[in-house]
Amino acid sequence: MADQRRTERLDQPREPRGVKLPRFDAEAFGRWSEGIARGMGTANFIVVMTVVIAIWFVWNTLAPADLRFDPYTFTFLTLVLSLQASYAAPLILLAQNRQADRDRVALEEDRRRATAQKADTEYLAREIAALRIALGEVATRDFLRSELARLAEELDEVGQRRQRLERRQQEKDSRQERRGQRPTDGVGLEEPRDDLDGDFTRDARPDGTGPRGQRAD
Repeated sequence: MADQRRTERLDQPREPRGVKLPRFDAEAFGRWSEGIARGMGTANFIVVMTVVIAIWFVWNTLAPADLRFDPYTFTFLTLVLSLQASYAAPLILLAQNRQADRDRVALEEDRRRATAQKADTEYLAREIAALRIALGEVATRDFLRSELARLAEELDEVGQRRQRLERRQQEKDSRQERRGQRPTDGVGLEEPRDDLDGDFTRDARPDGTGPRGQRAD
C-alpha cells in the first residue's frame, strides 16, 4: 500500500507507458538534414541524378536480357525516385524550419539591439540638449573677445581724457607762471563739467572776480 501511494503522488511526473522510442540527438539530425537539403539544392546533384537515370535507361534497354535488372516500365526506378521524393520533402521542410528558427532568433536579437540603440540615442540627445542649455550660460570665446575689446576702447578713451586734462593743467600752470602766480603742481586735474565752465575759469581774474565783478566759484 505504501509503494502504491508513493507511485501515485501528484507532485511527481508520471512515467510514460507503452513502447519507448529510441532517443537520438535532434541537433545532429537537424544538421544532417540541412546538409542533405543543401546538397540536393545544387546543380551537381541534378547533373549526377540525370546521368544516373540516363545510364539506368540505356542499360535496361540495350543490355542483354539476362543482365537487365529493371526492364521496361522501370518499376524499380520509379520506386527509388518515389522514396527519394518522400524523404527529400520532410528533410527540406526540417531544414527550412531550422533556418526559420535561426532567422527568428536573429530578428529578435536585431530588435533588441535596435531598442538598446534607440534608448542610447535618446539618452545622448537629452545629454546634448542639457549641454547646450548649460553652455548657453557660459561665456564663449567671441563674447570674451568683444568684452576685452570694449574694455580696451574704454581704457584708451580714459587715457586720452587724462592726457587732455594734463595738457590743460600744463597750459593753466604756464599761464599762472606768466601772471606771477604759483603753479598748482598737478592739483585740480578734474575734468571740467562743460566748455562754459572752462571758459569761465580761464577768464577769471587773479583776485577771484570775473570780468563783470562777479566772484568766480
